[in-house]
Amino acid sequence: MGALLYSTENRGVSYTTILYNIEDGVATITFNRPDKYNAFNDEQILETTRAFKDAGRDSAVRAIVLTGAGKAFCAGQDLGDVQERNVTFLEHLRDNYNPLILQMRKIEKPIIGALNGAAAGAGLSVALACDLRIISMKATLVFASFSRVGLIPDNGITYYLPRLVGPAKAFELLILADAQNRIGAEQAVAMGLCTKAVEPDVFMDEVQATARQLAALPTKALGLTKRMLNASWDSTLEEMLDMEAQLQEAASRTEDYQEGLQAFLEKRPPQFKGR
Repeated sequence: MGALLYSTENRGVSYTTILYNIEDGVATITFNRPDKYNAFNDEQILETTRAFKDAGRDSAVRAIVLTGAGKAFCAGQDLGDVQERNVTFLEHLRDNYNPLILQMRKIEKPIIGALNGAAAGAGLSVALACDLRIISMKATLVFASFSRVGLIPDNGITYYLPRLVGPAKAFELLILADAQNRIGAEQAVAMGLCTKAVEPDVFMDEVQATARQLAALPTKALGLTKRMLNASWDSTLEEMLDMEAQLQEAASRTEDYQEGLQAFLEKRPPQFKGR
């Protein structure tokens, strides 16, 4: 186990609904409202967005893990919190959730969604915004039955889901959802929603091992690759070829490229620094 670089407390950062710590180049953001199954209130949404901004700016961070404390990953929106506020759905989504989803995609560092338990509603949407998802064998993905209460899916799930499972399956999961519409870990992997399923007793060890593996790679090149993958969804082949050429030039100017080239010539493992 590597040395803990800093945590929420010893950085002087004040969080009340999440935990944030960095170890071995990996920032771990943990939803920390286990008594509410980590359901989102306004404060948790805003603090999570701030934590992602901090991780994105911090050169010590080279990979990010998002997980939940207790039994759940995130149960979605805290309905009690919604009832206490006098805001429209438009205001709530634009001011709170949308900045979080956009911030996650903007960060040019890999994000692993560590689904330790149920991910439902907005919690599932946030999970799908991660670059990779590793799911515990005891966890489930819960597709909320928006259509049964006269609402629609939100928080970017209509963007990510059809790209992961295809439009017809996405329609089925979102429109025909009912109380039994839960997907287990093995099915989530088979459908391409998660990368791998792991037994609960070794779950976080496996997550952190994968995160450390990502953190040891050339961070700038990973970030540029993430940028291209995001752009590819809305670009032509010609546009992507041009973008690849431009960003390959940028990658070739990094310290990590020089280290990778030298290590190859010297027949040794590279020691990337993320620069």
